[in-house]
Amino acid sequence: MQALMRQMAVPVLGAVVLALGGAGAPAAMAQGAEHARHEAGDPRGRAGALIKAVRESTERFKDVAAAEAEGYGLMFGCVSGPDYGAMGLHYVNFPLVQDIALDPAKPEIVIYEPLPNGRKRLVGADFLVFAEAWHAKHAETPQVMGQLMHLIESPNRYGLPAFYTLHVWAWKESASGPFVNWHPTVSCASFDDDEKD
Repeated sequence: MQALMRQMAVPVLGAVVLALGGAGAPAAMAQGAEHARHEAGDPRGRAGALIKAVRESTERFKDVAAAEAEGYGLMFGCVSGPDYGAMGLHYVNFPLVQDIALDPAKPEIVIYEPLPNGRKRLVGADFLVFAEAWHAKHAETPQVMGQLMHLIESPNRYGLPAFYTLHVWAWKESASGPFVNWHPTVSCASFDDDEKD
């Protein structure tokens, strides 16, 4: 049902933009339709393939010490949602962020949820590329295995320049979809603020 609503929303929103005389509306409609199709991806298709690739490439990081040993470090504390849900703890690998390559086997960020017992549970990965660096070499919106990335404009809550991101909730299923920014059941309630970077 949600997939059907997304598919219907793009043409309706596009018609409203055209009716209001929006410049660039066809391009925006095309990107919106493409994004809706990716968000509603068939689990056995490209979406499932990306989730599988992320699971395979991050399984060794179920122990956060393994991620730290490979150069990932906590940044931003525990990121909670503006209304509900959270992203969790972002362990960032800066050399991977700076190389602008988008490789499912090498996510720039691995994401954990803090647990009441003080441990951290791996919940997903995040692919990130800075917009300026990406567009210095590419005209199109970046993708990871066919999934369009989300643009986060600057200024933003992270203090970063504009960037593209794609969260892949490979280890904790999300009722909102595997590629949404905010996971509805990830929580920062057990985060110890003394852990901040």
